[in-house]
Amino acid sequence: MSPFQKCALVIGLGLFATAGGAMAEGASCPEVLKHSFNRLQDETPQDLCQYAGKVVLVVNTASYCGFTSQYEGLEKLYAKYQSKGLVVLGFPTNDFGKQEPGNDKQIAEFCFNTYGVKFPMFSKSSVKGKDINPLYAQLIKTSGTTPKWNFYKYLIDRNGKVVDSYTSVTTPEDKSLVADIEKALAQ
Repeated sequence: MSPFQKCALVIGLGLFATAGGAMAEGASCPEVLKHSFNRLQDETPQDLCQYAGKVVLVVNTASYCGFTSQYEGLEKLYAKYQSKGLVVLGFPTNDFGKQEPGNDKQIAEFCFNTYGVKFPMFSKSSVKGKDINPLYAQLIKTSGTTPKWNFYKYLIDRNGKVVDSYTSVTTPEDKSLVADIEKALAQ
């Protein structure tokens, strides 16, 4: 059996990663994470269920925005809290002010070379309008709020519940955001 077939079998049996990173039978994937997106760097499909049991901060990003420097703070958050169960998921979009005109390769190179981004990033997609990606459609429906600009954030707890959303002016260092992340990690 190939590694790919083994992986498909594991997923098919309902074995998902837990908060500690171990595989546990019967662990369920919250509805909000039941999506797959291509990884930014190489367009390999990624099942978001791999983040089941983690605290997830979802952020729509852009390379040419006044808030682009938030990449640095997001990477610091990820580095500081990753071992405790936080994952930051970046979704580049050209929806606001056409501030993400590049292709996936250009975006990936910019994020890594300029800000050292190592948190998971996904292929450029729409986070509003008729071509909205399904995760954002669900986040909007669940939270009752839409992204107003680049670097809008949604925090999801370990059980898949949307805890809150944060405007673009809320920096990754913001005390209330950090407190909400720490509270979610402690649960």
